[in-house]
Amino acid sequence: MTAELIPATVTRSTEDYLKVIYRLSAHGEPASTSQIAELLDLAPASVSGMVKRLSEQGLLEHVPYHGVRLTTNGRRIALRMVRRHRLIEAYLVGFLGYTWDTVHGEAERLEHAVSDTLVERMAHALGHPRVDPHGDPIPDADGTIAELIHIPLSDLNVGETVVIRRVGTDDDGWLRYIGSSGLVPGTSVTIVDQQPFGGPVTLAIDGREQVIGRELAAILLCSREEA
Repeated sequence: MTAELIPATVTRSTEDYLKVIYRLSAHGEPASTSQIAELLDLAPASVSGMVKRLSEQGLLEHVPYHGVRLTTNGRRIALRMVRRHRLIEAYLVGFLGYTWDTVHGEAERLEHAVSDTLVERMAHALGHPRVDPHGDPIPDADGTIAELIHIPLSDLNVGETVVIRRVGTDDDGWLRYIGSSGLVPGTSVTIVDQQPFGGPVTLAIDGREQVIGRELAAILLCSREEA
């Protein structure tokens, strides 16, 4: 990702908006004003005004009656921030003794302050990781990102063995619970039982059984083990 493609006047607020819109539209759906407002904890009217300004700057494009998507340049800026955020999280866990449930807020603050040079030194020190501590893919320096397709554990069938690859939350309470339960990325689990009508899921992990709620199962994103 070359420096000349990132406007020098991009504000912290712009970076936050573009990153949130990337998150909301990562699977192809446009981001609505109400969704953006909820994630940024802002009034919808304030969001509407900012979206209009970002559109005028060529960073967003409107999808009539649906919301907005990032333009090429808007996506480039968003991915730059995603790279910073996820590398900072990985560095804090890997070198500074943070746990995966304590890094999100720190990364939110630091991602706007660190230089590109420092970010790249972090990446080098970490050995250029492909994912952050939560299993989220880290964009390359040129803005390329592997959009990984994983299956929610709640959508799998009884008898399937899968590997947890990613957790779909940055809530510190959820992450502490997931970590204490041993359901971290890289863990192999087998679906022993699924109760109907949103009931609990029973897993086998290292020879022991564990029952989890369907809401938790839905945010554990998995890949099927290869035969």
